Amino acid sequence: MDGYPAGSLDLNVPFLVVAGLTSQPPNDLPLDPQLQEQGILLRSKLPSLDTEDAKALRDYISTRDARDQPWNTQDQKPYRFRVGFSGRSFIFPPRRARLPDHVEPPELPPVLHSPFSPLNPVSPLYPDGLIDAQWLQKHQELVPSVYLCVYSLESDPTMATLHDKSLRTDINNIRLAAVHSGYKTRIAVLVLGDGSKMSNDPAEGMQERLDSIRRGVGLDTKSFFYIPTQDSPAELERATDSILSTLYTQSLEYYRDLGRHARKKRSRGVTPQPTVPPTTGTSQTLSLQGWNVRYDFKSAVFAEFRQEMDTALRSYDQAYDGILSQDVMDILPSWSPRWNEARLLTDVISIRAIRCALWNGQTTSAVKRWRAHRDRIADFVDRRGRGTKNYGWEAWQSRWALVMARLIEKADPSSLRPSTLTLFIPPEKIVVGEHLQPWEMLHHKGYWYRLAARHLVSRRRLAHAMPEEDRRAPGDSPASVVASRAYTYDTYLCPEPHEEYPLVGKGTDHSQLIIDCLELARSEFQSRKQLRASAEITLEWAKELARVEAWEDVVALLKPLWTDMSFRREGWLNIAEDLSWVLRAAAARIGLGDVVVSIDWELLNKQFTKRPDWEYDLSKSLEGVQTKSKPTIALTDDTVSSFVFASFIFKNEEGRAGETCRAQLTLTSHAFQFSAPVRFRQVRVDFDGSLGTIILDQETGSHPDSTYTKDDTTLSIVPLTENVRSDDDSEEVERGSVLHGPADLELKAGCTKAFEMAIPLREPGEARAASVELLVDSDAFALSYTISFGEVNTANIWFGPSLSTRRIPRPKPHAIQIQPRPPKVDITHINPLSQYYTDERIDLVLDIVNAEDADAVAKLEVHVLGDHIPAFSIELEEGEKQEADASQSESKLTNISLGTLGTSKPARARLSLEPSRMPMPYEITAKVTYHLVTDPITPIMQSKTFHIDIANPFEANYDFLPRLHPDPWPSLFDYEGARDLGDGDEAAAPAHPRCLAQKWCLVCHYASFASEDLQILELEAKVLACQPSARCISISQLDLPPDGLTIPPKSMQEVRFDMVVQKLSLDERGPASLDAAFMLKWRRRRDAQSGDGAAINTTTMPVPRSIVLGIEPRVLGSVSHGDVGTGLMQLDLTIENASGHFLTFGVTMEPSDEFAFSGAKQTTLHVLPISRRTISYRLLPLVRGCFVRPQLVVRDKYFQKVLRIIPTEDMKMDKDGLLIWVPPAPEEADGEESGRKGLDG
Repeated sequence: MDGYPAGSLDLNVPFLVVAGLTSQPPNDLPLDPQLQEQGILLRSKLPSLDTEDAKALRDYISTRDARDQPWNTQDQKPYRFRVGFSGRSFIFPPRRARLPDHVEPPELPPVLHSPFSPLNPVSPLYPDGLIDAQWLQKHQELVPSVYLCVYSLESDPTMATLHDKSLRTDINNIRLAAVHSGYKTRIAVLVLGDGSKMSNDPAEGMQERLDSIRRGVGLDTKSFFYIPTQDSPAELERATDSILSTLYTQSLEYYRDLGRHARKKRSRGVTPQPTVPPTTGTSQTLSLQGWNVRYDFKSAVFAEFRQEMDTALRSYDQAYDGILSQDVMDILPSWSPRWNEARLLTDVISIRAIRCALWNGQTTSAVKRWRAHRDRIADFVDRRGRGTKNYGWEAWQSRWALVMARLIEKADPSSLRPSTLTLFIPPEKIVVGEHLQPWEMLHHKGYWYRLAARHLVSRRRLAHAMPEEDRRAPGDSPASVVASRAYTYDTYLCPEPHEEYPLVGKGTDHSQLIIDCLELARSEFQSRKQLRASAEITLEWAKELARVEAWEDVVALLKPLWTDMSFRREGWLNIAEDLSWVLRAAAARIGLGDVVVSIDWELLNKQFTKRPDWEYDLSKSLEGVQTKSKPTIALTDDTVSSFVFASFIFKNEEGRAGETCRAQLTLTSHAFQFSAPVRFRQVRVDFDGSLGTIILDQETGSHPDSTYTKDDTTLSIVPLTENVRSDDDSEEVERGSVLHGPADLELKAGCTKAFEMAIPLREPGEARAASVELLVDSDAFALSYTISFGEVNTANIWFGPSLSTRRIPRPKPHAIQIQPRPPKVDITHINPLSQYYTDERIDLVLDIVNAEDADAVAKLEVHVLGDHIPAFSIELEEGEKQEADASQSESKLTNISLGTLGTSKPARARLSLEPSRMPMPYEITAKVTYHLVTDPITPIMQSKTFHIDIANPFEANYDFLPRLHPDPWPSLFDYEGARDLGDGDEAAAPAHPRCLAQKWCLVCHYASFASEDLQILELEAKVLACQPSARCISISQLDLPPDGLTIPPKSMQEVRFDMVVQKLSLDERGPASLDAAFMLKWRRRRDAQSGDGAAINTTTMPVPRSIVLGIEPRVLGSVSHGDVGTGLMQLDLTIENASGHFLTFGVTMEPSDEFAFSGAKQTTLHVLPISRRTISYRLLPLVRGCFVRPQLVVRDKYFQKVLRIIPTEDMKMDKDGLLIWVPPAPEEADGEESGRKGLDG
């Protein structure tokens, strides 16, 4: 901390001297040569160590030096040392200093005292000084608490005895010299191994040697240490930490003894006598109260060494109260050096007390102590000193603020670090109940640096206010003036007046001191996101840089702040003005013409303070400014305020495309009165929405008959001409036309100019005035300023022809809603159908008719919305065709040119959608965009939406019934057949394989869900797959008419298909799955009748999968009728065994009252693998025209399982069993159909 003696403010930590690790000479005492001769020398005859372990030890101990570490360090080491290194010699200061040669010795033998005591004539404190920094320096750098001697141990057995003896002798000599010095420094010894194996092995007698050396020098185990050679640096560091921790305990005991001795001397209450009585000066010795201050200060310092900050704080408080009491400082003459020494001591005591409070976390108490000391010293200076109205007092106040900043930096409280964004630390619990002011909290360092800068500014102001006679050197001034100056200015810790601000030459560089403080303060404020305070400090910093003419630094600081200045937006005009003038001066000096013009543009506004003798003329802004080229400046109202205010108003809230709307652009100048007018080269109005740009060009005296003036307001009717750019290669007219108009754009200070225009409306939608761009072009520069209009425009004044004003009561007067021009082009769907079906192509014929009064150039767009949109195409009458691919949700065709549509003439387009496989609704939008040949700028749009629902034309359900295949199964006992069946794989199978075959009947019940008659041209059961290793053949049983079968809506039809499935190989024993589809080829009946060759549509409906050719045995029942007259019939039971096992079945037929039968009433059938057998019964029915139920049971004898008999033609099944239809007698044949209802076949 600058200005205070070295060491007076350092943190006190135990002082450790390590001897023997370097070869440097003995230390030099910072004392007079006569006192240096009286120093006590501790010398060793052994050489210093230079081994690798010794170097590693020295490097590690040097890193543990705590003199530059933060006070509240987070280091977990249990010790803190100020470390000093010396060779084999060290000099202690003399404990008692002899009388100097020029002092006559008294008659009695004198009592000698320390050279740092006010009792000794050699001390600068003699005879009535309190204490100075030399005493602190003595304990910090001259007298160690522990003197650590480092030696190595000889491992050679032949040299061990001699080496140990010399080691004991050397240590004893050092201990004896330390005792004779009178200091209580602890002597410790550290022995290092020499790297040999023997030195690392305690079993070799090494421990006995060490114990012998330790006992020979009279040291205990806490003062004698041994470190063998370590394998790694980490092990050496751990061993060193253990030794330093032990020595730290001894150091604390050392300072505890010194503190106890100081308190003991204070408690005596006796004023010690000096070596010789004073004979010069005041001839007074230090009073008892002064000695108490000295003893209290010593006790506090020794408590600091022990890190007992609470004890140190109490002792500092006692010393502080004692020195400011009436018995010490009040009795000192203010003109004497002792008064300044006492004042310096109060500063030191206060700083150390504040540090103790910060150490203990008492932040608010520390700030209170800082303020209390400042106020108390101010009172002393006003009462006893030179007063507080001079530069010396402000210099001390700035230093006092810097002291607090440095203390916070050293303390480094975690809750006040920049990462926390904390501005101050809340008060501690012991002061929470007190009424505290905001400045009594501990703020971050930036607050104190800024406070120091403010006091430095006051210091400069008071220094510059000194009269010239006080600024002359003493040799150039009369003695009376020099004497008067000594009682006028406070020069405590600051230069004399002729050095502070001399008449000739450089004195104190106040600006640099202020800049340094402001730079540090700004970094702290910025790191905590205090942007306003940071900006204010930046402005103060720039002003100081401007005083020293560092113009480039000023621009570098202020230009970013000026570009994005929050003060301007928040209305702090005085700050914005101050910043702008400083930046302008710097920019003009270094040739930044764009910055100069931008600032002049802003400062023309009369809301700022008018500077006297300043010519407010924008065209002369760059006079005297040297620029490299003509500046081009682009400004906006978001960054720079302006003296020009603009508004744009539409007279009407709504308008129609193709018509015009009246609008007014108003420019108002708020420039200073009598400032030069500003002439704009061009004014540009940009719009959001469907309006193009409006450009007003400067033209003096244009249309004077349409200009009205009253007082400071002018209304001009501006005719607009439209520039349209068209592409010669297409008929598309480019939108976004530009409107031009001439106007007088010279704007005088305090005047308002309104420009009324008739704007043609083109495209529908909302249009809003977005911004106005003002262009100034002079010989020196080119400037553009953009004023943006917000969502809500507060300017709503409309000027009439007589310049009467009318308020437009709309929230958005700068916006207009443009309604579309009513389209007169019709889109008609020709011959729409009531229903569309899947699997048919859909054609929509659209007629586009132009009902406008003029020809139109049109384009067609078609959008199709829905799910799974099929591909579609558009075909025009001229033959042009465009196609769109299928899409998931949206498909469209755009830019389909319809050419020029004549009046009342149609154009036809055919929209064709590919067949859709699924029922789905679609939304088709046809949009025609056109413009009339007489008005190519205004687009007109007509659209029409068509909804089509695609439905399924048919629904069907299915029955899959078993039938008895008439062909026999192949036999494994047939040599010829078995050989054919084993001839290779499926690829080599014969065209008609002789394998297992089954016959089924697919019954399709289908209904028409169409809204009109349909013609069925073909019905087919298509086999999709029969897996694995099987094939299927479909046989249709329906003969359709040549013109197709006409099906009316909501009618049910039935068709049967015989399905024959057959294995391709007997080696495939598993069942097969049959996938089939029911296909219908159909067309609309009216399309067939129209004779236009209607397309045939194919609808495919999947049939549920069926399982065939199973390996489980099954029983099929079939019946054949014989004599119709008698009703005799034959019932056949066929048992099929498709497995590879031999099966046995029992068949039982019970008698019945409904018929008589012939056949086995009970029998057993043996069925070979892959074979079938048939058993027949002849039945004579006793009833006619009804069903009879034979009590027939087939049982698997091995599993004892009854097999279900599967009915075929003329048979059916219910829950009780099999039923057989008995035809009626010939005379009852008319009721046969009703009786046969419900049969499968």
